Amino acid sequence: MEIGSKIKRLRQQLNLSQSELADRCELTKGYISQLENDLTSPSIATLMDILSALGTSPSEFFKKEDDTRVTFSENDFIEKHEDGMVLKWIIPNAQKNEMEPVLVELLSGASTAVDFPHEGEEFGYVLEGKICVVLGESKYVCKKGETFYYAANKAHSVKNIGKTAARLLWISTPPNF
Repeated sequence: MEIGSKIKRLRQQLNLSQSELADRCELTKGYISQLENDLTSPSIATLMDILSALGTSPSEFFKKEDDTRVTFSENDFIEKHEDGMVLKWIIPNAQKNEMEPVLVELLSGASTAVDFPHEGEEFGYVLEGKICVVLGESKYVCKKGETFYYAANKAHSVKNIGKTAARLLWISTPPNF
């Protein structure tokens, strides 16, 4: 980690000049300049003073930058085939996230297994075909371009009731696929 560049970034976010930061810490402008250009390293006591003047803590300052992955390609997807159905997890390791998006393809007449009641909600967008959402004792028809959304507190499943394959984006929270 380059301490100097991070101090400079914080100083600039606060719209402080090097002179203003130096004054707050009883240091010289030249020292702040050398520090920001990584030409010198501060003592722990000096660093604590600078961080205090910048309104941050050591733990926040040294916290690892967020390197969470944001985009994924088809090479990252995980696919599972079973009984007339293809499940495609389009976000790897989504089980650790708040929601889990899955692409589901059902052959004509195929259905997902019954998912028993659980906490959370589920959303789906039908990309192709015509499906029936079974929610407890109720059934709802949903076709291409339509969506479904429900609390997952009843047994539920999806069945392809069309003559061709059905494809849908299904998102559950919390993850349970």
